[in-house]
Amino acid sequence: MYQTSDIRKNLKFELDGEPYVVVDFQFVKPGKGTAFTRCRIKSMISGRVLEKTFRTGETLKPAILDDRDMQYLYGDGSTFTFMDNDNYEQVEITAEQLGSVKDFLIENLDVKVLFYEGNPINIELPNFIEIEITHCEPGVKGDTATGATKPATLSTGATVNVPLFVNEGEVIRIDTRTGDYAGRAKS
Repeated sequence: MYQTSDIRKNLKFELDGEPYVVVDFQFVKPGKGTAFTRCRIKSMISGRVLEKTFRTGETLKPAILDDRDMQYLYGDGSTFTFMDNDNYEQVEITAEQLGSVKDFLIENLDVKVLFYEGNPINIELPNFIEIEITHCEPGVKGDTATGATKPATLSTGATVNVPLFVNEGEVIRIDTRTGDYAGRAKS
């Protein structure tokens, strides 16, 4: 069991039979009364964010989660199929569960799939992926304002802002945590 003194960002615990993760927290010690911890927590299943206050001395039940290394195989728009690297079992995850992460899924990408009570609830992408640009407007000569960017469509259909010197057909690196351009691919 976790105590309120154990609360920190990314702590995963169970509340009302559902796994939550701490997004933000603040320890408050008022001049009068007992101390408490004010938290912003996010449901790992539905994605809703709640404000919750825990008094000092309360206990939290740890969420029993299982991380498995899996490989993304394919998606049909509404469901995405992943294969376990150890036993070759396949698991389907809906687009709603994945959220914006699905914009950076490329075939044969190794990911970590998070399971709660045997059901997949979320995936964790590598921090950086290399992906091809399928469409982007050419940069205009002389349009070299500092930090200028233009939209580019990736092979997955996602759109990111890239510098003016990047062209269609190039392979670029994307930071999957922020969804931002991180540079040209080395290869």
